[in-house]
Amino acid sequence: MPHYTPPLRDMHFVLHELLKVTDTLKTLPAHAEVDVDTINAVLEEGGKFASEVIAPLNQIGDAEGCSLNRDTHEVSTPSGFKAAYEKFVEGGWPSLGCDATYGGQGLPVTLNQCLYEMLNSANQAWTMYPGLTHGAYECLHAHGTPEQRQTYLPKLTSGEWTGTMCLTEAHCGTDLGLLRTKAEPQADGGFLITGNKIFISAGEHDLAANIIHLVLARLPDAPEGSKGISLFVVPKFLVNADGSLGERNAISCGALEHKMGIHGNATCQMNLDGAHGWLVGQPHRGLNAMFVMMNAARLGVGMQSLGLTEVAYQNAVAYAKDRLQSRALSGAKASDKPADPIIVHPDVRKMLLTARAYAEGGRALAVFTALLIDQELSSTDKTVKQDAADLVALLTPIVKAFMTDNAWIATSQCLQVFGGHGYVREWGMEQFVRDARINMIYEGTNTIQSLDLLGRKVLLDKGKKLTKLLALVQQLIHDECVHGEMLEFINPLADLGEKVTKLTTELGLKAFGNPDEAGAAAVDYLRLTGHLVFAYFWTRMARVALNHQESDDPFYRAKLATARFYFAYLLPETAALLRSARAGVKPLMAMDESLF
Repeated sequence: MPHYTPPLRDMHFVLHELLKVTDTLKTLPAHAEVDVDTINAVLEEGGKFASEVIAPLNQIGDAEGCSLNRDTHEVSTPSGFKAAYEKFVEGGWPSLGCDATYGGQGLPVTLNQCLYEMLNSANQAWTMYPGLTHGAYECLHAHGTPEQRQTYLPKLTSGEWTGTMCLTEAHCGTDLGLLRTKAEPQADGGFLITGNKIFISAGEHDLAANIIHLVLARLPDAPEGSKGISLFVVPKFLVNADGSLGERNAISCGALEHKMGIHGNATCQMNLDGAHGWLVGQPHRGLNAMFVMMNAARLGVGMQSLGLTEVAYQNAVAYAKDRLQSRALSGAKASDKPADPIIVHPDVRKMLLTARAYAEGGRALAVFTALLIDQELSSTDKTVKQDAADLVALLTPIVKAFMTDNAWIATSQCLQVFGGHGYVREWGMEQFVRDARINMIYEGTNTIQSLDLLGRKVLLDKGKKLTKLLALVQQLIHDECVHGEMLEFINPLADLGEKVTKLTTELGLKAFGNPDEAGAAAVDYLRLTGHLVFAYFWTRMARVALNHQESDDPFYRAKLATARFYFAYLLPETAALLRSARAGVKPLMAMDESLF
């Protein structure tokens, strides 16, 4: 069985040494009292829950999966999932980052994101149940009526009820403008919702007393396309005026998807047969309201992949230190044993360091982005709020796509460390690979994220958001270029920053003449930008490590070694990405469709 140890030391490094989050939190009235001890105490207890309660259920959930009773349309989760969720609720974990007005603890998004990294390392399938609930909470908190907020948010905050988002349908995938689900107005101000939804994670289960579905549907007078979509809250059980549960609503699970991974999470086909629903936000503006939940989910998917990268790395390292096979090419390293541990071999180390560099770089980016969200939500300075909002908008597709791509690479290479044993179920590595694969598809495929980054977040606003990111990079270069020990990091960072700036201008001009040029370059462009962001954080982390090199603390020596590995082995990918991003659309579109 795989093991998991919460990476508290590295979390403390990112939170307190790299980003100094409490300095920023002190400027936010809502979080001014949050100190280092509070953060550390929450993370320690959250880590215990992750490693001791839900991690042992990960392989059980994968083996058992969920089961559907076709007569009652009820879904049973794997053994232990319900009891673990009860402990989660009893511990107050669902309310960590929620508004105190509705029973929440009001702690920063930054802290909640760190908790969810650990939960995802321990058991992604289980974690998706409360993770999606938090997204539903955020959507209703932002766009619900006062009555809706009072009805649903206290129970979502406590975890007594869970939430989902019901978006896509079998015929439309990401193109939600094609959806057909209908909403018929009723005399009481409500609506009857009829249609079918697919791929609804946590759509039906036995963990909570009620499930609050946020459903996209069309009103009778809706215009065609995405501008004709409205959002509705549709509870599994209707809620009486006194807050008690009433009759079963006409929304049910018709089937469970049989998936490659995340077997412990119920991915449902949901049928709505005149289900009672209530409008959330403005008519025909449902996507605007739902984007609150979708953006939260995109960041959540990035955290899922960060969690998998970390746990795969931990298990691969343990195996590589223990597994004896062959001798080092430079001579025996363990002469008292029949063979050397495989960690002596350069390519094994390359695979391990790839996972480590992507995990630690991803953690820095994830916490930085979460801290920006706290500033966007809670700062009283309008400029700070706007700058934070712009950077969050720019970084969200990078968190989602770059980190999920990296997890696919890292989990696969960690499996490779195990050799044939990695392909065998008992070691748990193949589950990490299977679970990681869906994250590149969730919440808009990584191609969609790339188009969003290049098309909407960069070119559409003429590079305003990108300029704010580049300003951070330039400030770091300015501050550190005079320090000789930093040039091995500063020089490649500066070089990549200049190349991304130049490429952005080139692609803008090409896309102006032919929009398909943006489509041809977008995926490479996002990965380039992802590396720019990681190079920025690895440079900053190297600075902190160098500041402690006199201490001879092994943590800082390892951080510096990983930084050097990233710049030597992973950043050079950008050279190929630059060439392919400039290759243009012609080689992709030249061949006649009939020849495929």
